[in-house]
Amino acid sequence: MFNTTKALVLREVRYKEADRMLTLLTSTDGKLTAKARGALRRSSRTAAATQQLTYSELTLFGNRGKWTVNEGTVIESFDGLRSDIEAFSLGCYFAECLEALSVEEQPDEALLQLSLNSLYALSRKLYDRRLIKAAFELRLMCLSGYAPDLSSCASCGDEPTEPVLCMEEGRVYCARCPHPGNSLVLGSEVLEAMRYIASAPAKKLFSFSLGEEELNRLARVTEQFLLRQSERHFGTLAYYKQIVGTVVYE
Repeated sequence: MFNTTKALVLREVRYKEADRMLTLLTSTDGKLTAKARGALRRSSRTAAATQQLTYSELTLFGNRGKWTVNEGTVIESFDGLRSDIEAFSLGCYFAECLEALSVEEQPDEALLQLSLNSLYALSRKLYDRRLIKAAFELRLMCLSGYAPDLSSCASCGDEPTEPVLCMEEGRVYCARCPHPGNSLVLGSEVLEAMRYIASAPAKKLFSFSLGEEELNRLARVTEQFLLRQSERHFGTLAYYKQIVGTVVYE
């Protein structure tokens, strides 16, 4: 059975002498694993289309639940990532998050659109990387069923005063209301930014601004929220943090 689909290559692993094992996020079948035979050879017609963080049109051949790449054409290579180690490592973190939180063989157009928009913005340097990263992390959690409740204080029910976010519960509280100890300070501007990220149209996801202090706070909150809710360690995040010389929030 042949299946032609558009796919983002989330991961590539060398297999045997010249093959690649791929993890793909496809438009028609969600997350798939496929083999690209001979993709590491110089003469391969699928070499470019099967590189990590490349969006391609692939023709896959399926047999007994296993997929093989038969043909491939690059749609978007995100060239800006290839010449910037910080941007590429952050893109790899996005890919690892997508691989961890997407579902096998379950199409999710919104998730694919988020990944492509985020990589495009990162590649073209359209926004501050902290803003792109924070928006990606929070929107990914919302799309994956981990959306925080940002509507009102979980204790008094009013608009939060000096809002804080509980990492485990994913709920907002007023600073002076009773709340779990493991909470991070948001502030009103960061709370509004998070509300925007959670509900903004896909094409306008990054169209907001924050001051330097608030942007750093947003970046810390979204990263820790993703780590706590997913209960995962991301090696690509640690690598990215090592490159830029900042802290991984545990």
